[in-house]
Amino acid sequence: MTTTAPEKDERYHGLTAEQIEKLGEELDALRQRIIADLGEADAEYLRKVVKTQRSMEVAGRALFYLPVIGWVPAVACLSISKILDNMEIGHNVMHGQYDFLGDPAFNSRMFDWDTVCPGEQWKYSHNYIHHTFTNIVGKDRDVGYGILRMDPDQKWHPYYLGNPVYAFLLMVLFEWGVAMHDLEVENIVAGKRSLEDNKPLYPGLMKKVKRQALKDYVLFPALTGPLFPLTFAGNATANLIRNIWAFNIIFCGHFPAGVASFSEEETADETRGHWYLRQMLGSANITGSKLMHLMSGNLSHQIEHHLFPDLPARRYPEIAEEVREICERYGLPYNTGRLGKQLFSVFRKIVRYSLPGGTAKVSPVPGPDSVTDDSLAA
Repeated sequence: MTTTAPEKDERYHGLTAEQIEKLGEELDALRQRIIADLGEADAEYLRKVVKTQRSMEVAGRALFYLPVIGWVPAVACLSISKILDNMEIGHNVMHGQYDFLGDPAFNSRMFDWDTVCPGEQWKYSHNYIHHTFTNIVGKDRDVGYGILRMDPDQKWHPYYLGNPVYAFLLMVLFEWGVAMHDLEVENIVAGKRSLEDNKPLYPGLMKKVKRQALKDYVLFPALTGPLFPLTFAGNATANLIRNIWAFNIIFCGHFPAGVASFSEEETADETRGHWYLRQMLGSANITGSKLMHLMSGNLSHQIEHHLFPDLPARRYPEIAEEVREICERYGLPYNTGRLGKQLFSVFRKIVRYSLPGGTAKVSPVPGPDSVTDDSLAA
């Protein structure tokens, strides 16, 4: 008597539906184990990071009063403060990672960060759109941010010859690019969206822009009196450093070589296991020191973040080896590398996709023959 082999899903590295279901169950169990262990250690970590961030900001603001010896250290301290606020505090708190504390100061519905993008607008475009439809071309607007061509499934247009220039401008003006993201300017140009559709967004956006501009470019420089120009320049420099750092970390987690993209048709009938698998295949990690992980908001563990966006990011290094082992057991890639390596492949892709055509998107690689239901249960 012969039995028919389980049908493999060629979209997802040749795993069968049963194997994909088991993968989902394993990752659900991992998530529940971490949730059950959340507690005071996580709260203490966040409070310590917030204390460090605030101390850096106070030191930076104070050092602007000593321009001869303090301008460079002032910019350095303020840059660290802004990076921590943006990456390890703001991004993670607004993901709901610390809602379990019951502390209004760290509640995702009440928290806002030190950038021009309103938290409420970012949570919709990022927490919902991006994390639900990760790397689905045509649905995830983070694929190119509506500005860049980052995937061969994006139809080429002469506009994309400027890809490298657009990428540079997005990098240095990153907080403004994030703030404009929900306005969907590219869809307005294409006639798919009207200016009227954006009216509900304008009040919140303008309020936040005015508040940030007043703080960084009027109030704090004015407090230093005759040193206004130097303080103004220092604040602008700190924002620039934060923008460049955030851009590089985020792009290295989403667009280096080996990251997969998907079509709407391919993902139409996804299960929970398929969703997990898409997150693994559509993300990449960055290796580095504990300090680098801290300064990246642990988005250097982008694979783990996409799998579990609502778990405290400080837990990602703890579960990374387990996630890697699961990938190896299922014959899946675990895309990771040094910052320089990932960054080089990102910018190579930016240049390549400025031209027509482009490398075919990552093809599914059939899992090894040794991947069987029995071996996964071992």
